Amino acid sequence: MLRAIEKTQAYILRKGYKGYDPYDALTSPLFKLPFLNTNKLVRLGAQQVLKRLPLNLRPMLFVPKGYNPVTLGLCVQAYVYLAKSLPEQKAFYEKEINRLIVELIRLQSSKMRSEKYSGACWGYDFDWEARYAKIPAYVPTIVATGFVTNALFEAYSQLGNQRAFELCESATKFVVNDLNRTEKSDGRFCWSYSPRDKQIVLNATMKGARLCAQVGSVNGEKELLNLAKRTIEFVMQHQDEHGAWRYAIGDTRAFVDNFHTGYVLDCLDEYQTLSGDKGFQEGLQKGWRYYRENFFVNDQEPKYYDKSVYPIDATACAQSLLTLSRFGDHKTAERVAGWVIKEMQLPNGAFKYQRYAHYENRIPYMRWSTAWLFLGLSRVVWSNISR
Repeated sequence: MLRAIEKTQAYILRKGYKGYDPYDALTSPLFKLPFLNTNKLVRLGAQQVLKRLPLNLRPMLFVPKGYNPVTLGLCVQAYVYLAKSLPEQKAFYEKEINRLIVELIRLQSSKMRSEKYSGACWGYDFDWEARYAKIPAYVPTIVATGFVTNALFEAYSQLGNQRAFELCESATKFVVNDLNRTEKSDGRFCWSYSPRDKQIVLNATMKGARLCAQVGSVNGEKELLNLAKRTIEFVMQHQDEHGAWRYAIGDTRAFVDNFHTGYVLDCLDEYQTLSGDKGFQEGLQKGWRYYRENFFVNDQEPKYYDKSVYPIDATACAQSLLTLSRFGDHKTAERVAGWVIKEMQLPNGAFKYQRYAHYENRIPYMRWSTAWLFLGLSRVVWSNISR
């Protein structure tokens, strides 16, 4: 496994953390032209076509290779685990973590856009056209911010990186003050995906809960822990009788998939661990059982949806490694890791995007595929060494 990680690390460093993304179609200069820069249907269609095609048309459309804050965050987190696992290389990893933190400070939304925000926050480096929202490049989202701050909190909690914690602490101000809320009369609420929408996306609000719990557990701000609990109560209210969580509430996105379920489980477990509040334990165990019983084929191939196998997806594989490791299912994590290295890794160290029953998409997306699996595999190595 270490050899596979070394190949991936070398690839990422060789590329300078830059690469294509499944959702980067709108960075083509074509979409700066009149009509194409405003027509939602055309923009959404182009994004979906490029995302689904196994042939990479981006060079022909002059799509640049992006430099995504989330890619940097995922690599920071991987480096934390590798620094803990490989003490002889700790100095290198800590140096690279510090360098990437400087880059993340530079790539904050308030520095990349004219709008100002209450605290540190991040968005993707491309315009994103979706059915329920339009999010321009670098507009901060709770998801991008949640990925980055989770990595930063690991750098603080495992390596004592104080600057990383200060960014996490600042980011809670963005979550608390800048995101919209869908509130219930009993005080439960859901944070919006971004300051520009009011989507009710369960895994997204859980990332806000995790960040508040992480920071509140260190600086003693009880209101942060209270906010985390209230939004978790909202999410638990929407857990079904089997233990599953649909992706969103109030629209057609009723699907239950692997990695968004993994996000919810990881965030909930982190809240309980850091706050000491075990009030959601029954729901957590129910969700874990549903995840474990419905998202794997032959105890090694991660499914995308609970009801169907395909596509086998790089991010789903990576999140499987993280969630299995967090919940102590190390043997399954090792089997999944072995399968992923054999079936998804390319000779150059990058990872394929997706596999279908009769074909595969071998485009090596930097964030979605390679950085995510770099993190997932690094987590398995650390789990094996630390237990």
